[in-house]
Amino acid sequence: MNSEVHAVIPKLALNRVEAAEAIGQSPATIDRLTKRGLLRPSRATRRPMYSVVELQRFLKETTQADYALSRSSSATFGTY
Repeated sequence: MNSEVHAVIPKLALNRVEAAEAIGQSPATIDRLTKRGLLRPSRATRRPMYSVVELQRFLKETTQADYALSRSSSATFGTY
């Protein structure tokens, strides 16, 4: 019996289907976000690859933008 421990190397980049699954969206949404310039894939290979860091950046920036927008509209309309 072989008792060697094999390290699991996490993926640094995902294809469009994996990226879609990672953020809970469809591959078509990934395509639209890329076309709009909101997601920037690596084009080092024949097919676009989305780095985990890029997906995290996208989620962080859009979450902050949504929060800022909701805060400004609450102030404008006097709701809390």
